[in-house]
Amino acid sequence: MGEDRPAWARRIAAERAARDWSQRDAVRALRAHAPTDLPSDESMIRQWKRWESGALPSDFYQPVIAATFGTVTHALFPAPARRDGNREILAASGMETLEIVSRLSRSDIDNATLDALRITTDRLCSEYPYMPSGQLLLEGRQWLRRVVELHSKSLTLAQHREVLALSGWLALLVGCVEYDSGDRHAAESTRRAALSLATEADHPEVAGWAHEMRAWFALTTGDYRGVVSAAQAGAEVARQHGVAVQLAGQEAKAWARLGDRRQVEVALDKGRQLLEGMPHPENLDNHFVVDPAKFDFYSMDCYRLVGEDKLARTLAEEVLRAGTDFDGTERSPMRNAEARVTLGVTAAREGDLEQALIMGEQALRGDRQSVPSLIMTSRELAAEVRRRYSGDPAAQEYLAHLRALGEDKPGFLPPQP
Repeated sequence: MGEDRPAWARRIAAERAARDWSQRDAVRALRAHAPTDLPSDESMIRQWKRWESGALPSDFYQPVIAATFGTVTHALFPAPARRDGNREILAASGMETLEIVSRLSRSDIDNATLDALRITTDRLCSEYPYMPSGQLLLEGRQWLRRVVELHSKSLTLAQHREVLALSGWLALLVGCVEYDSGDRHAAESTRRAALSLATEADHPEVAGWAHEMRAWFALTTGDYRGVVSAAQAGAEVARQHGVAVQLAGQEAKAWARLGDRRQVEVALDKGRQLLEGMPHPENLDNHFVVDPAKFDFYSMDCYRLVGEDKLARTLAEEVLRAGTDFDGTERSPMRNAEARVTLGVTAAREGDLEQALIMGEQALRGDRQSVPSLIMTSRELAAEVRRRYSGDPAAQEYLAHLRALGEDKPGFLPPQP
């Protein structure tokens, strides 16, 4: 079949092949996930062939196909994304940044100014994936200070709660960038501040993300039981919000590193069911929105760790496809970096050292990186390379490169030879 097929059609075929299923096997699995009886096998096999050829499945079949492959509908059949920016702030509020800052100096704050602040906060959170960390940290801290200063103004009760929530979102963003940059102590202090603001504002979503950050910090420092504890605490306070999906994903990653395959599947299925039941997000770029494609990213990490190399590779290729624009611009460079590490790990296990090293080096080149996450996954690739190819000069060069990064990346402790 030609490569002019839609991306979802190519993925259905790739997912089936990764499981070593025939089309008849796929139909059998489809039946197990269907809420009602389906037509005969022969009829469904013809239907499956049409889908893999590019005929779009109906609204009835789309979630059933997604469930068959352990993903969600909008990850397999994505809806158009929306991009935010300064133009939207101006269009929605009628204000440019200078006017917003000027209004913040007044003794009282009107609702139009708060609307502009909401849009500005959303814009900053949407720039997280690609804005240089130093610039985003500077802007995030500036806006956080401005919003925190509003607490001294004359505010209504509703406005006070809104300002607390906006402060919480900005604190979450700043904490994430601090941690990406390797400043763990500052990130933890900022995370605690966000949780305190969420508690005061009675805002479960901000509180859930503060717990998710604790789970992320624990994951990248090797405290896997701590991940499970933080994920479950976050789910208690924010089970109706999208962050509950990411908490389930972090829990699945921790169980994968603890070697408990059953709990991995339980956590992934919990996240999948939560996400499938939620409305499609309006702004997929916002870092604190769980877009459907993110679920494939969680699953990729888990399947790499439990040794399901075909599934991990298929999902890594999907993560790269979804995270890259048609012109090659990377929309999700940090996810893409981890996808490349996954491709490197699977290549190393299959005996292709050259491809493993190519992927490993490419993962380290991005301008926008989450240092702790990249460290964690690169260690996994380094372990595979050392175990299988320690005597190869190219492998030794790659491992030396990783060790040298310790001088530039705080907290980077590559495995010793």
